Amino acid sequence: MKGYVTIPKSIYCKPCKQCGAHPIIALANNDGYVVKCPTDDSHYQTKPGLIDIEDWNIHNTVLYDNE
Repeated sequence: MKGYVTIPKSIYCKPCKQCGAHPIIALANNDGYVVKCPTDDSHYQTKPGLIDIEDWNIHNTVLYDNE
Protein backbone atom coordinates (compact mmCIF):
# COMPACT_ATOMS: atom_id res chain seq x y z
CA MET A 1 0.00 0.00 0.00
CA LYS A 2 1.25 3.49 -0.89
CA GLY A 3 0.39 5.27 2.37
CA TYR A 4 -1.34 8.13 0.58
CA VAL A 5 -4.25 8.83 -1.77
CA THR A 6 -3.99 10.91 -4.92
CA ILE A 7 -6.70 13.53 -5.27
CA PRO A 8 -8.75 13.02 -8.46
CA LYS A 9 -8.43 15.71 -11.13
CA SER A 10 -12.20 16.27 -10.90
CA ILE A 11 -11.67 17.89 -7.46
CA TYR A 12 -10.18 21.37 -7.81
CA CYS A 13 -6.87 21.70 -5.93
CA LYS A 14 -4.29 24.39 -6.49
CA PRO A 15 -0.76 23.14 -7.11
CA CYS A 16 1.92 23.63 -4.46
CA LYS A 17 3.08 27.25 -4.75
CA GLN A 18 6.69 26.25 -4.02
CA CYS A 19 7.16 23.40 -6.51
CA GLY A 20 3.95 23.12 -8.57
CA ALA A 21 3.11 19.52 -7.55
CA HIS A 22 -0.48 18.28 -7.25
CA PRO A 23 -1.29 17.62 -3.55
CA ILE A 24 -2.01 14.23 -1.97
CA ILE A 25 -3.97 13.05 1.06
CA ALA A 26 -1.87 11.26 3.68
CA LEU A 27 -2.71 9.61 6.99
CA ALA A 28 -1.17 11.48 9.95
CA ASN A 29 -0.89 8.69 12.56
CA ASN A 30 -4.07 8.55 14.65
CA ASP A 31 -4.75 12.28 14.28
CA GLY A 32 -6.56 12.06 10.95
CA TYR A 33 -5.53 13.10 7.45
CA VAL A 34 -3.47 15.91 5.96
CA VAL A 35 -3.42 17.43 2.49
CA LYS A 36 0.24 17.89 1.59
CA CYS A 37 2.82 18.26 -1.13
CA PRO A 38 4.08 14.87 -2.32
CA THR A 39 7.62 16.07 -3.05
CA ASP A 40 8.74 17.71 0.19
CA ASP A 41 7.48 17.58 3.79
CA SER A 42 8.78 21.10 4.46
CA HIS A 43 6.20 22.57 2.06
CA TYR A 44 2.79 23.55 3.46
CA GLN A 45 0.46 20.84 4.75
CA THR A 46 -2.92 21.16 6.43
CA LYS A 47 -3.44 20.44 10.13
CA PRO A 48 -4.23 16.80 10.94
CA GLY A 49 -7.93 16.03 11.04
CA LEU A 50 -10.50 16.03 8.30
CA ILE A 51 -9.46 16.37 4.67
CA ASP A 52 -9.34 20.17 4.23
CA ILE A 53 -8.77 20.97 0.56
CA GLU A 54 -10.14 24.50 1.04
CA ASP A 55 -7.34 25.27 3.54
CA TRP A 56 -4.78 23.88 1.07
CA ASN A 57 -6.17 26.13 -1.70
CA ILE A 58 -6.10 29.23 0.54
CA HIS A 59 -2.47 28.70 1.57
CA ASN A 60 -1.30 27.94 -1.97
CA THR A 61 -2.73 31.05 -3.60
CA VAL A 62 -0.06 33.19 -5.24
CA LEU A 63 -1.12 36.81 -4.75
CA TYR A 64 1.80 38.54 -6.48
CA ASP A 65 4.50 37.62 -8.95
CA ASN A 66 7.96 37.46 -7.42
CA GLU A 67 9.95 39.55 -9.85
